[in-house]
Amino acid sequence: MPKEYRTIEEVAGPLMLVRNVENVNYNDLGEIILANGEKRRCKVLEIDGSNALVQLFEPSTGINISTSKVRFLGRSMELGVSGDMLGRVFDGLGRPIDDGPEILPEKRLDVDGLPMNPAARSYPEEFIETGISAIDGLNTLVRGQKLPIFSASGLPHANLAAQIARQAGVRGTNEQFAVVFAAMGITFEESNFFVESFKETGAIDRTVMFVNLANDPAVERIATPRMALTAAEYLAFEKDMHVLVILTDITNYADALREVSAARKEVPGRRGYPGYMYTDLANLYERAGRQHGKKGSITMIPILTMPEDDKTHPIPDLTGYITEGQIILSRELYRKNIMPPIDVLPSLSRLKDKGIGDGKTRADHADTMNQLFAAYARGKDAKELMVILGEAALTDIDKKYARFADEFEKRYVSQGYQTRRDIEETLKIGWELLGILPRGELKRIKDEYLDKYYKEA
Repeated sequence: MPKEYRTIEEVAGPLMLVRNVENVNYNDLGEIILANGEKRRCKVLEIDGSNALVQLFEPSTGINISTSKVRFLGRSMELGVSGDMLGRVFDGLGRPIDDGPEILPEKRLDVDGLPMNPAARSYPEEFIETGISAIDGLNTLVRGQKLPIFSASGLPHANLAAQIARQAGVRGTNEQFAVVFAAMGITFEESNFFVESFKETGAIDRTVMFVNLANDPAVERIATPRMALTAAEYLAFEKDMHVLVILTDITNYADALREVSAARKEVPGRRGYPGYMYTDLANLYERAGRQHGKKGSITMIPILTMPEDDKTHPIPDLTGYITEGQIILSRELYRKNIMPPIDVLPSLSRLKDKGIGDGKTRADHADTMNQLFAAYARGKDAKELMVILGEAALTDIDKKYARFADEFEKRYVSQGYQTRRDIEETLKIGWELLGILPRGELKRIKDEYLDKYYKEA
């Protein structure tokens, strides 16, 4: 039985100081037992000699220093994992909140996970079909990749996240596919939207959800993605499943990190965030990937809202360094009612070339992708010129490019949140749009593909 301490010195916000402790280590879990028998969980943040600085997972109200006691459990935070987690909804600390029974764990895993040895990683190269043309066709997601979505306040990233979670799958195989969905600092309405959205389509059966609401403690928000990734590692590397992890919203997570750092009186870094935020985010993101000799994989889509739409803000900036590309949502497209408002030109999937081509998607995929990018970029330039100089100043070919850009946004990018397009349909729409341009303009596509697929509109 762990030793109980009645030496609580002070409680300040989410922090508590306990004196004269023995054999207590950094990150150990603890329990605070109030006079009425109520228990609250806590974690050791700092050990200084025989003093332990402890962080509370629940509010500190009602803790009486003289009558409350603390016991330390001698282990760090763990998650009980089992195949029965699929189809269930948990809070940010891994407790069921869907009125279902407690999970009977097959094993208990440390939520900080085991770092993946770089030499044990295998290279991401298999295509994951999300059913969304702007991602599958132009910024392809590859199994084992980390591909964040950069959004802004008021943009419909929640709808896009739910759509990807419902629709994504491993193409052409009957391999087991699961989604682990972690929501941090969201409102009750958003939480309800995600749960109902997954239930309606039956996607909940292959999904594990971890939900941390905006009114839950900040320290729980820091635990939520770790819980989700621990569940994902178990499903991927012990149950041989292909797991897609969606983390929303990383901005709320980083703000919780800043709040806890400020409570500990740490020296702030850029914009008040702690100096170790890069390392902390990397610890999360780098848990995605594939391992030699293991069938399963973890693919990650972190979603973050850029404060003030600023790509240079520390959160998107550091995320961009660690991950392999980004999908950027555009306010301008959202105003035009393009749904989802994915801005394909600044978006980038650094591993897209590895997941496309003959045997993965289709042999003409790479050529058409490059041609669509080039044509859309030129079309946008032509439209800007038209605004300044008027339509009469454009050449006939520039007018065709301008028309192409409009049609591309309406037909290719905009597909709504309920439509699932397979890669063949995405490529077919791409070829129909390229038919707006004369064949002589399509210089990035091999003649054999032009002969086979090109039809002038």
